[in-house]
Amino acid sequence: MRGLIFDPFAGISGDMVLGALVDLGLPAEWLREVIDSLRLEGMAVHVSRTERAGVSCGRVEFELPHEHRHRSLSDVLEVVDGARVATDVRDRAGRVFRRIAQAEAEVHGIDIEAVHFHEVGALDTILDVLCAVGGVAALGYDVFYARPVAVGRGYIDIAHGRYPVPAPATARLLAGLEVVDSGFDGECTTPTGAALLAELTGGRRTPAVTVGRSGFGAGTRNPSDRPNCLRLIECEAVEAEEALFVVQADVDDMPPEYAAAVQQAALDAGARDAVVVHVGAKKGRPAIRLEMLVDRSRLDGVQRALFTGSSTIGVRYWPVERSTLARREVVVEWRGQRIRLKRVRLPDGTERSKPEYDDVERAARALGIAAYEARLAIDREIEAKAKE
Repeated sequence: MRGLIFDPFAGISGDMVLGALVDLGLPAEWLREVIDSLRLEGMAVHVSRTERAGVSCGRVEFELPHEHRHRSLSDVLEVVDGARVATDVRDRAGRVFRRIAQAEAEVHGIDIEAVHFHEVGALDTILDVLCAVGGVAALGYDVFYARPVAVGRGYIDIAHGRYPVPAPATARLLAGLEVVDSGFDGECTTPTGAALLAELTGGRRTPAVTVGRSGFGAGTRNPSDRPNCLRLIECEAVEAEEALFVVQADVDDMPPEYAAAVQQAALDAGARDAVVVHVGAKKGRPAIRLEMLVDRSRLDGVQRALFTGSSTIGVRYWPVERSTLARREVVVEWRGQRIRLKRVRLPDGTERSKPEYDDVERAARALGIAAYEARLAIDREIEAKAKE
C-alpha cells in the first residue's frame, strides 16, 4: 500500500500540508482547477519555493476576497459540495469540518449548527481542507500515519480571550494523537492542521515501512532557530492481512434481478469481492450462488447483508488462504485526463499495469471516444514508455 507519514515536528497547519504536497509533486494547475470549480469570484493561488532555516520548502498562498460574514457548518459544507472533485474527497473534507465544528460546540456547550466559523470558516481554510484531502488522493496515497505532533507552548489570543497552547478546540481535535512539547513558543498546530491529521491518520503510528521521498511545506512564520515546516514522508506499507473467509449462499426462490442488489449490499458491508454464479440446485431447479471473499472482522456484517437482502435461510463459510502480487497505484496524465494505474510486480520482477475502469470511462466521455478505444490507446502508450 502506498502510504504517507505526517511528521509534524514543528506543528501542522493547512497551508503547511499543501506546501509539502506541492513539494511531492502536486501540480499548481490542479490547485487552480479546484479553486475554479467553486465558481467564487476573486480567488487565485500562488505556488512558490521558500526556505525555512536552511530547508527548501513548498509554499502555497491563496489570494481571496475579503469577507465580513461568518459561516455555519451548513454554509461551509455547501461550498465544499460545490467543488468539482470526487465524491469521496468532498465527503472526507466534510468530515474534517464536522470535526472542527463538533470540537467548538463541545468547548462552548452549544449546538453544532450554532457554531460560527471564524478563521476556520474563512475561504482560505475551506481551500486548505479541500485541497489537502483532494491532493493526497490525486497523488495516489491510500494510508496515512502520524508521528508525534508539536503543539507549541505559552499563550495565544483568540476571539474569546487569552488561552494556553493548544487552544481548547485544538486540544479536543488532537485526542488520540501523540503530542510532544517541542519547546517552541506560540501555537504550532492549528485547528485545521489537527483536524486534517485526525481525519486522515486516525492516530495510526508508523509501522515497519520502506520510506521514499520527503516533501516539506513551509509555515507562515520564519524563525531563525528552527525550520518551521511540515515533513511528509512517502512509504510503502505492507500490513498483515486478516484471516479471509469464503462465504456462500445458494438461492433458488428469489427473482434473479435482485441478485445485483444483494451483491452490492455485501460489498457495502465490507466484502473484498462478491460474485454471482448461476448453478443447478436440487430437483433440477435453477439457482443463484452468492459468493464473497470476506475478512474475519467483516464476517458478521456480510452475513447480515445476505440474510436481510436475499431469501436465503442459510449461509456457509470457511477459512481460505490466497497468494497476491505486490501492488501499488500510480497516477498518470493521458491526453489531459487523470488516470490511475494499478501496477503489480510479477515473480520475475517485471511489472504490468492496468488502468482503473472508472478513470478510463470518464476520460473516454470527456474526449468523445469509446471506452475500449481509450483503454487500448492507454495500454499502447504505457508499453511504449516502458520500452524507452
